[in-house]
Order: sequence, then structure tokens, then C-alpha cells
Amino acid sequence: MDFSEDFAGWPEPRTVFPIAGVDLRVLPDDHPFYSANGDAIAENWVSETAANPHLFDGRMIFQKRLALTSEGLAGEGHVIPFSTFMYWRRQPERQGGIHLFAYPVIESSDGALVAIRMGAHTANPGQVYFAAGSLEPDDIFDGRCDLEYNMRREVLEETGFDLRDAQAGEGYFATYHRRTVTVLKMYRFDLTADEIVERIHAHMLVAEDKEIAGAVAIRSADPEAYSYNFAMLPVIDWYFHKSSLT
Repeated sequence: MDFSEDFAGWPEPRTVFPIAGVDLRVLPDDHPFYSANGDAIAENWVSETAANPHLFDGRMIFQKRLALTSEGLAGEGHVIPFSTFMYWRRQPERQGGIHLFAYPVIESSDGALVAIRMGAHTANPGQVYFAAGSLEPDDIFDGRCDLEYNMRREVLEETGFDLRDAQAGEGYFATYHRRTVTVLKMYRFDLTADEIVERIHAHMLVAEDKEIAGAVAIRSADPEAYSYNFAMLPVIDWYFHKSSLT
């Protein structure tokens, strides 16, 4: 297996491309980045929580290496404290690991996309992106990450929608930038964008998890329409350009 350290042979960054599948093994020992940077991680966490006391040092899956083959993405990762990821993402070069997460791309019956806006107390305050979250230990089954379980769990928690009620698109897509890899899967609901947004706002009133501050309907590829997370930009550009050709 050719685990590329520099994404050699991959399509261009910030483009969306199809992949045949995803196979992410979770290894039992500590991630090398965590082992090598313990003191700096702890020091940075003090600064992070001083600025945002609501942050929680939970556990997530962080990739050590990835390969892109004709069979899809293959990865080897480890469970790390969230504080490790927060330190890693502040590094200018972001070496030592790869952050992979899954985007369930929610499509409405009237051709819009629906995303959520993160609350002020979260790690990405005010940013707009699809209801999603990092892979967690709950998403591990038989030593591998289950991306579709992760997407169902995150969407249900944040929006109240069950992805099993949607029409799932065929296959996966991916995009990447600065050692962050996003895996995409389309989910179309038989509701208009306004109806989906309204239901999400109603769910916010009763949800135990108060991470989100609202939902938005995305109707164009305009990068300035909302305060998008950087991983959203290639996705909306791809979706609305693709839609205009059909």
C-alpha cells in the first residue's frame, strides 16, 4: 500500500473527486504526533481553554497516514485527545498527521443545500458547514471507522434528521487542503430547503446538544454568502457547477 506523505498522485487540492470507498483502520497505540508533542499540546490547551472555557478534551480519530488507490481511501489512525488536534491545526505546516472527517451533504427537493452555523462556544464559532463532526471512538467497529454511522449520529444530534429517511447518493467523493481530507456523501430529503431549516430550528429548542446556532439554505456557490468553513468552498463550487451542467 502506497501511503503518501505529501499527497503525491492525488487530484489537485480543493477539487472534488470520486473515490471507490473508504477503509480506515484504528491502531491501538498512541499517535506519534501526540507522543512527540505532549508538553506543547498541554501548553496550547491552557491557552485554548482560557479563550474558550467551554471546550472539552474528548477523544477523536486522527490519521497517521492515508493512501488513495483504485479501491478508494485507506488509512491508519489513532485515538487522540481533542487537545492534540487543536495544537496540530495551529501549526503552519500541519505535519505529523492528517485530519479526515465526513460531510453528509444535505440536499433539498428544490435544489439547495442545507448547512448549520456553529455556536459561539464551540471550537469553530460562527462557521457554516454541513452537520458533521470528527470521527470518535463511538464510530469504531471491529477496529475500523464507520463513516456512515458517524454521519448519521452527527446529523441526528445536531439537526434531528435521520439520514436513513433520505435518498442516499451513490458512492463517495473527497476533497483535501492543508492535510485535511473531507469525505462527502449526498443525502436528498423530499423537503424544501426552507422546510428543512424550519425543522432544524424546532429541533434546536429540544436538543440536548446545543452546539449549533442555526441552519442556513445554500442556493449558490457564492463563497461570501456565509462565514463558511474552508472545507465547504470546494463542495459548494462543485455542487452548483455540477448542477448547472445537468
